[in-house]
Amino acid sequence: MDKVVATAAEAVADARDGATLAVGGFGLSGVPNVLIEALYDLGVKDLGVVSNNCGALDSGLAVLLSAGRIARVTGSYIGANKEFARQYLGGELEVEMIPQGTLAERLRAGGLGIPAFYTPAGVGTQVADGGLPWRYDGQGGVAVASPPKEVRVFDGTEYVLEHGIRTDFALVRAAKGDRHGNLVFNKSSRNFNPLAAMAGRVTVAEVEELVEPGGIDPDQVHLPGVFVQRVVALTPEQAAAKGIERRTVSAPSARGTGTVGA
Repeated sequence: MDKVVATAAEAVADARDGATLAVGGFGLSGVPNVLIEALYDLGVKDLGVVSNNCGALDSGLAVLLSAGRIARVTGSYIGANKEFARQYLGGELEVEMIPQGTLAERLRAGGLGIPAFYTPAGVGTQVADGGLPWRYDGQGGVAVASPPKEVRVFDGTEYVLEHGIRTDFALVRAAKGDRHGNLVFNKSSRNFNPLAAMAGRVTVAEVEELVEPGGIDPDQVHLPGVFVQRVVALTPEQAAAKGIERRTVSAPSARGTGTVGA
């Protein structure tokens, strides 16, 4: 039952070229950076990645992307990742864009053994009708386009068929985990992490705090250990390394700066 692995390198050592990965995180929040760095050091390439976005500010999956290690991305957000956009438009990267809620449900469905489901999201658009550019030819044309999907009517409403997602590996980051793989996520860093973890055939979790079995109240568990095969305890330095995507500050408030007469 003890799923703790000594190092991140050992935890991903069996990943091979062409492997598929479900990766948690959103922007810089809840990203399994240590496991991603271990994959980079391993040197694997031609990876198929399923993640909301593909890294930000040269961190997370952007490390693998910039090195040319990713062949295909299934996600819902490109954002300000200029290298992601460059590779996609240049025909170097295949990208399947999915509505964000549909991506979440496809991951959850895959993890629960549900092969497919119907959703109204995307009906009447290229999501359902096909024709979304998956890969460009590098000259402004489309080399590979998305195929049309099955659409059915239920109670007078059209729904599109979407398939569950399963991947070879899943990489996630949790605030706390025990040796049995039970995980707790902190606030917004929960994001896609539980769903990505469910979709992986081999799920590896890096945890900021490792506790013994029984150290987590069962009512506080966000993801049960049945979905997790390996746990890596981060060092205090690794656990504290959290970036800020856009630092914003507000002007000092004028309220309360005056004096109150007696």
